[in-house]
Parts: sequence; structure tokens; C-alpha cells
Amino acid sequence: MIEHVYRRAAAARSISSVLVATDDERIAAVVRAFGGDVRMTSAAHQSGTDRLAEVARELACDLVVNVQGDEPLIEPGMIDAAVSAFAGEPSLLMSSLRRRIEPDDTDAARNPNITKVVVDRDGYAMYFSRAPIPYARAGSTPAAAWRHIGLYVYRRECLLRLAALAPTALEQAEGLEQLRALEHGIRIQVVETSFDSIGVDTPEDLHRVRQRVQALHASPVPNV
Repeated sequence: MIEHVYRRAAAARSISSVLVATDDERIAAVVRAFGGDVRMTSAAHQSGTDRLAEVARELACDLVVNVQGDEPLIEPGMIDAAVSAFAGEPSLLMSSLRRRIEPDDTDAARNPNITKVVVDRDGYAMYFSRAPIPYARAGSTPAAAWRHIGLYVYRRECLLRLAALAPTALEQAEGLEQLRALEHGIRIQVVETSFDSIGVDTPEDLHRVRQRVQALHASPVPNV
């Protein structure tokens, strides 16, 4: 899975280099075996943001992209879309992605492993939750519902600032580290994407990913 994510991230046009940050020597050994770049980090980190910040302190770059290692279906175009939000926006500090949840997809809306996001008219996050948001009252016109895709782009100084802040009450209640940014007034531009991705949080998710990958490999190649 790690190699798959690594190679898909490396295919993004907006990326200059890819590395894996881990505190697990088993993961590091796998990355070295396929020729990837890996950095060992402290085992004391409570979140991916904190682990990424440890590595970012030694990087000479403006933007840092956080792609989670449990997103094997990540599309290179998703990374490029999140990075593109920074073009001509010097004040933007952080971006991420969202995908529409169709009205009949009640399973996604209710699944606590699928994070939902509510955005303002300019596409900035207002709140993230594991609960179904926004709530639709009976007889009301339903508002758009969005699934959050856990890919982040940070300005390097923003990432280091976030990692230096203590976890917040909302972050700990929801188990969503991006709420730390919102609670401290850091706006997150959440770019809409049509690409789908499955984060592997459960054995059922892994089964779905394997089925999707097998289906892609089994697709016939058209004659040209």
C-alpha cells in the first residue's frame, strides 16, 4: 500500500519530491526496498501533522503536501488540485479536498469513518465532523453535503505553527486534527474534486480497495 501511494503521489505534476515519514522500521524497510526516500521520526507524535512538521523543519520549501499512507486510490490530479489553490493566493495557508455526497448515499453520511465538511460560499471550511452535517430538518431544502478527503497542503510556516499548538477540545472530541487549525483561526480552502478515494480505516475498507484495484487491472484495453 505504501509503495502504491508513493508512486501515485510522485506522478503529480505539482510535486518536486516525495518522502515517507514514519517511526516504524518495518515501513522504512519497505520504502527503501522499492527505492523510495524515507525519514525516521519520533514515536511520540500524536498526529500526522506533528510527524510531518518534524520533517518539514529540515526542508527548504514553501509548500508541504500531506498524503496519508492509507489512501492507495489517491489520484495525482487530486494533489495538483489542492496545490493549485495557492496560485495567486499569497495569504492562503492551508488547503484540502472535498467530494459531494449524493443525497441517496445515506451510508456515507452516517459513517463516522467518513469525515464530512461544511464550507462557506468561497469554499473555506466552516466545520469538519464525523457526524452527518449539515443537518436537514423535515421539509427543508437540503444543503449540499461534502465528504472530506484527508489530503492537505500547508505553507511550511503554517505547518510548523500548527504543530507547536496544543490539541484543542474540538480536535480531541471529534478525533480530527484539522479542527485545531479552525479553532486557531487558520482558514482552510477545501477544493472540490470529482475524484474518489477510499481511506483504509477498517478491514472492510481494505477489501473495497482491493476490489477496486482488481477491477482496474481487469479492465480491457481498447483497440487503437
